[in-house]
Amino acid sequence: MTASSANRPEAHGGRQYHIGLAPGEVAPRILLCGDPARADRVAAQFSSVEITARHREYVTHTGIYHDKRVSVMATGMGCDNTEIAVVELLRCVDNPVLVRIGTSGGLQPDAELGSLIVSTGAVRLESTSLGFVEPGFPAIAHHEVVMALASAAEELRIAHRVGLTATAAGFYGWQGRSSDRLHPRDPGLLDRLQLQGVLNLEMEASTLFTLAMLAGVRAGAVCAVLANRPKDQFLGSEEKRLAEDQTIEVGLRAFDYLDAHEGTAPRSAWRWPKP
Repeated sequence: MTASSANRPEAHGGRQYHIGLAPGEVAPRILLCGDPARADRVAAQFSSVEITARHREYVTHTGIYHDKRVSVMATGMGCDNTEIAVVELLRCVDNPVLVRIGTSGGLQPDAELGSLIVSTGAVRLESTSLGFVEPGFPAIAHHEVVMALASAAEELRIAHRVGLTATAAGFYGWQGRSSDRLHPRDPGLLDRLQLQGVLNLEMEASTLFTLAMLAGVRAGAVCAVLANRPKDQFLGSEEKRLAEDQTIEVGLRAFDYLDAHEGTAPRSAWRWPKP
């Protein structure tokens, strides 16, 4: 009987235990989404697909987009799935850029349904990241990825805002949703987040940002606004798909911006052009 390390479990052939991938099968530019069908729609934008892997809920495609290798992975929903994806992807590729293309609920009254929000950081309302950092640790998107996503949305003339996101540990109770038999413990949470200027609420970004910061890699997120929570509005299915497609457009175009400016400034630099 052969056995791998319990600290770093691997499947046959050195593949990562959950995502089913090995080094060389993942590109340095990676889009992350929850829905496997959305990952398939991203791959449809590639000029060619080299690798498709489907293992558990993780679906990954690696191919060529604008003459460069890009991967897209569907992680399923939630921070626990995102943690597994990020940890195992970092064992497959040395210095990735990780961009979440997701969906969210708008928390401000003027949240425009179908618009996009580029996250500068995320309020950590989840517990997954507590396995790595203290409760007060900030979850911050990398400034280069924020700039690339905002630049892409501006170029594509897609309505968007740039600002703070909150990441919930679930879809119902943690997002203030009631049903006939179940009610949230903290029904005032959304009102407080709104007063604090948080733009949207989703379920993965803060864990992604936290782990990326600890690993020293770049990460960001762009999410479509499917709901206006203060007005209790939700997009129809066709409009939802169009909004999701815009996150795909912006995420892929952001990689072009990052590639165009790669190496033009020190990685830690924050600078304006000289006036």
